[in-house]
Amino acid sequence: MPGRDDDLLSKVPRVTLAFWAIKILATTLGETGGDALSMQLGLGYAVSTLIFLAFFAVTATAQVAGRRFHPLAYWACVVATTTVGTTASDYFDRTLGLGYVASSAILLCGVIAVLFAWRRTTGSIAVDRITSRTNETFYWLTILVSNTLGTALGDFTADDLGAGFEGGALIFAGLIALVAALNAFTRIPKPLLFWAAYVLTRPLGATLGDTLTKPLDHGGLALDRIAASLAILAAMAAGVWLSERRQAREALARS
Repeated sequence: MPGRDDDLLSKVPRVTLAFWAIKILATTLGETGGDALSMQLGLGYAVSTLIFLAFFAVTATAQVAGRRFHPLAYWACVVATTTVGTTASDYFDRTLGLGYVASSAILLCGVIAVLFAWRRTTGSIAVDRITSRTNETFYWLTILVSNTLGTALGDFTADDLGAGFEGGALIFAGLIALVAALNAFTRIPKPLLFWAAYVLTRPLGATLGDTLTKPLDHGGLALDRIAASLAILAAMAAGVWLSERRQAREALARS
């Protein structure tokens, strides 16, 4: 059965509700974890970005080297891109002084350029059937750029638009619900809607992370960034474990 063979060979998880829940946890962890190094530990945006880029290089190498989907390698790589996205975006916006609007526009063009090159190179944009090295390379490059874009969008909405962290979270949750509706009731290509949702989950996670850890006078709950990161990591690990157990039971029932 070709479909079952593709499932076995694909290097990415199936796109389910559990996938999106874990992705939002990963993006929230990226915000709290990135801020923990750059702000709480005082390493700064540039040094923190280099550290997280090294982490991404290690996790991406492990992910690409594998022959099958491995949840630990996959989600570690996702977390690496969200932490890089947090500190890199802050470096562009604050250290280099680009501002949220300019950096968001540049990064959006970057996401579009990667997707265009991906389509031109392979003839399609795969999101749930990654079986070749070329597709996997484009997949992770798109994720890296989109998570950096999402950080800038979250900060722009919370700060420049004055929505605050909770308001920003509600805005992006609503936009994700809109994308879900478009997926269910329109014929817009599924890969485009997938990447739209992927970008939007990053600012949702960013605003949720800031809600947890920013000072009270900035609209946050002032939780310790390291403690919050560890708690989110534990929740994410539990979600991955439960999702994998459920899929294993479903596969056993089909066999």
